Amino acid sequence: MKNKESLKIMFVPTRIFFTKGVGVHKDRLASFELALRKAGIERCNLVHVSSIFPPFCKQLSTTRGLAQLKSGGITYCVMARNDTNEPNRLISSAIGLALPADEQEYGYLSEHHAFGETKEKTGEYAEDLAATMLATTLGIEFDLNAAWSEREQIYKASGKIIKTKHICQSAEGDKNGLWTTVIAVAVFL
Repeated sequence: MKNKESLKIMFVPTRIFFTKGVGVHKDRLASFELALRKAGIERCNLVHVSSIFPPFCKQLSTTRGLAQLKSGGITYCVMARNDTNEPNRLISSAIGLALPADEQEYGYLSEHHAFGETKEKTGEYAEDLAATMLATTLGIEFDLNAAWSEREQIYKASGKIIKTKHICQSAEGDKNGLWTTVIAVAVFL
């Protein structure tokens, strides 16, 4: 009989890509499905995971990432999702990313969704959240109450955080009260 340790299988993603979408429909679930279609990931069995960017993981373009998906495949992702059926209500969802300078270390992804925030504000908030989580694990000292732009400079000047970015999707609720869904997704391969 095989050793139990040899039976453990650990999946550590080696590639990632980012995508986003909007869906509008009279049914909430169908609105979500249409957002998945717009993002190009509707054919996958999505498994939501927490927010660690694996060491040595390479970022792919959305086009290259989508081409590598298999229909029906179990696909791990970090997803931010928001929806409304309130006419003209502004909604947004974003994924933030913060990468350490040392690619042997892990980075952070963050999800944020909001009502009434601009795309820029939601995206920057998600990026800030990911960078702050990474900074605290790397021992970077900073003033949590300082503006994101100030903290971003401190993080990058430390030499420990090499890159931050975000992807964000926003939309206004359908004027006739149909369900509107927005998603932003980091997809692991």
